[in-house]
Amino acid sequence: MSRLNYANNEYIFEEKQVGEVLYLSYPLLERTGIVNHGFSTRIGGVSEGIWESMNLSFSRSDKEEAVRENFKRMAEAIGVEPNSLVFAAQTHTTNVRKVTAEDKGKGIVYPLDYQDVDGLITNEPGICLTTFYADCVPLFFIDPVHKAIGLSHSGWRGTVGKMGQETLRRMTEEYGTEAEDVTAAVGPSICQDCYEVSEDVIEKFKEAFDEIYWRELFYKKENNKYQLNLWKANEIILLEAGVRKENIAVTNVCTNCNCDMLFSHRATKGQRGSLAAFMALK
Repeated sequence: MSRLNYANNEYIFEEKQVGEVLYLSYPLLERTGIVNHGFSTRIGGVSEGIWESMNLSFSRSDKEEAVRENFKRMAEAIGVEPNSLVFAAQTHTTNVRKVTAEDKGKGIVYPLDYQDVDGLITNEPGICLTTFYADCVPLFFIDPVHKAIGLSHSGWRGTVGKMGQETLRRMTEEYGTEAEDVTAAVGPSICQDCYEVSEDVIEKFKEAFDEIYWRELFYKKENNKYQLNLWKANEIILLEAGVRKENIAVTNVCTNCNCDMLFSHRATKGQRGSLAAFMALK
């Protein structure tokens, strides 16, 4: 029986438990047969207090030894080496970094020697791309033809900047990826019902998206605030970039609605740990 609340009856994810660790995986991504991947929950770690229990951030004042143990457990659960992780350096940009074997361990074993990187791509097996979340949108990309992958963080700023499109552009530039071959996923993040934003944010979405999409993306309320649909926005970005609809898995799991199981910045007013997305070529 599911431990999460889904926005509809479709089970986009498989809930997997390895030991005490509970994480989410996409059957659509697994069917490519070329990656190990997962998205963490709060379950199965050793952190305490506001970080309970699977906090995957060294920058939120949790105990370092607890966070290291959490990463070790998550890596083992999804079948990758802890020292193979490579972290993003997220600041709500659309910058995408090509990752090679020289980057292995950056963020977990060695300090990062780059800044302002919200997306990672690689075509080298055994490197586990790692990005971080607590309401923003994870984007997964697999090119099974050229054996390349991408993993990107897309909050509202990244979505306005069309991070999904930029990640695909970089994969094309570096590896020859064609969008029509790509399998992609939009990960657990805040749903439209929970995501209230101000008019200045909506103005940026109006600039970024054709008017034909506005009704799907947002609506205005009596308090002059808006409810914004980041899930739909990122799906539109992927479709417009050329990814086939049948090759996209769009989340129906909200971090805010499931804040007992997933970290949500909005639900906790910032008193929280971090979730993480992981993906590595086999």
